[in-house]
Amino acid sequence: MRIVLTSDPSLTSTFREIPLLDFLPCAPVENVPKFIYRILDTQLPEENGKLIQAPYAIRKIEAALLKDGFKREEVVVAHPKKIEKFIDEKTTIVGVNTMDPYGLGPVTLMFTEGGKKTSYSKLLFTSLIKRLRDFRKRRGYKFKIVVGSQGAWQLELKQDLTEELEIDHVISGEADHVIGNIFRNIETGGEDKFIKINAWPKIEEIPTIVNPSYKGMVEVMRGCGRGCRFCSPNLRMARFNPIEKILKEVDVNLSVGQRKAWLHSEDIFNYMVKDRRNFYPNEEAVIDLFEHVLNKVDFANPTHGTAAGALAAPRILKRVAELNHANLNKWIGIQVGFETASPELIKKIANNKMKPFSAEEWPWVLLNGTYAFNKFYWFPAYTTIVGLPQETDEDEIDTARLIITMEKKLHEKLGEKAHFSVTPLCFVPMGSLKKNEFFNIEENLTKGRILHIYHAWKHLAWEVDHGLKRVTRKKPNFLIFAPLAKLGSRLVVRSIRKWAIKKGINVDKPLEPMDIKIEEIKVD
Repeated sequence: MRIVLTSDPSLTSTFREIPLLDFLPCAPVENVPKFIYRILDTQLPEENGKLIQAPYAIRKIEAALLKDGFKREEVVVAHPKKIEKFIDEKTTIVGVNTMDPYGLGPVTLMFTEGGKKTSYSKLLFTSLIKRLRDFRKRRGYKFKIVVGSQGAWQLELKQDLTEELEIDHVISGEADHVIGNIFRNIETGGEDKFIKINAWPKIEEIPTIVNPSYKGMVEVMRGCGRGCRFCSPNLRMARFNPIEKILKEVDVNLSVGQRKAWLHSEDIFNYMVKDRRNFYPNEEAVIDLFEHVLNKVDFANPTHGTAAGALAAPRILKRVAELNHANLNKWIGIQVGFETASPELIKKIANNKMKPFSAEEWPWVLLNGTYAFNKFYWFPAYTTIVGLPQETDEDEIDTARLIITMEKKLHEKLGEKAHFSVTPLCFVPMGSLKKNEFFNIEENLTKGRILHIYHAWKHLAWEVDHGLKRVTRKKPNFLIFAPLAKLGSRLVVRSIRKWAIKKGINVDKPLEPMDIKIEEIKVD
């Protein structure tokens, strides 16, 4: 086979279809026993070594190569555990898709104590590459190992390890429109080791997938346009896929019986947005998108969104909930950036994130945005950032205070419908902040940062006890996962408390809630 494409095994696991367990590879090998990981690691099905459904990024590369003239019989998307089956003397490139190859992602650095421990994502990626490297040597083959996707920057940062693994080329950037030429140049020896693509493809240059993607993922837009300084995708120009193109990809996934669609964007409320100054959502376009998709599938949810977008257009939340028949035991999940509770800091690092509201309203936006989500059975999984440039300890304490405020006031207002999670992440220098230093969790923990991390995890442990059953209702795998999740979250909270005591910080001392109110939401 001329071109063999695959992903590292952390990206081909279904993790028993348990929400948010996709983050398990961020966990350290030293803390999560391998037998537990193996129990939870259910891999995608394959047929004669070929993935039936594959990670979306690798499906895009496959489609781009076929569009650019490579023959179907020359390109295969192989399961990483069966990849050797397709490699022979005719193979020129083995392409590997990866998210967090060296364990330097924001979630992973938090879990691995700043990289002191080894994440499963790093173990699985490096093990796969070593297999390929050693297989190439044993057989005397000449194929090139080419690695790309969102985690490619890590391979350039840690070049010594990249050299040790004998990775031949690393591709960074959106490659849809140029991957065919790049692969041909690699085949003839005409490419640099680190290949950086700076030009973005136009929407018509982005191919439609030709084979099914995992979780029924389809891309509705590329880029964002809000310009958050810490986020690389947000610095890219927003491009919107027309509904016709989106539905073609939905049909591809339906061909294998995938009755759910996962609509990928950096912010679903920005789909087809016309107001590029204040980012007021294009309500009709977003609702029309979901109506068309849900004419074909049984359930559709977005990957990412913003609290500001949700609060500005609650009609979207209500209509999408109606279309999905959402209720107390059937929630619409969405990943949302919380970042910080500080109006001053959010203004410096993400001065469009709160629009169409003001930076001064940011804590109010997060509280009321969560209220809007929950009112219509949307479950926001928030992420915050620890160690942002220019932050103060007061900023961090305010983030802890806002988490407490949201927990208290939402429960008072909504009772059982009040649900959200907050996962604190280490600052990783990306986007326009890439010249800053990584946050060192060992050396740079302050009182405010510890309180931020503690109260985020304390609430997460509460959600595991009270909310997880809501999003995993009627899923037998939950019976396996629930005891582990409850035990794990409690152990994390307990360890953070011990950590704080050693530093002389009393995490159990009550913090004053913020003086902000939930405003009633009216939807026509």
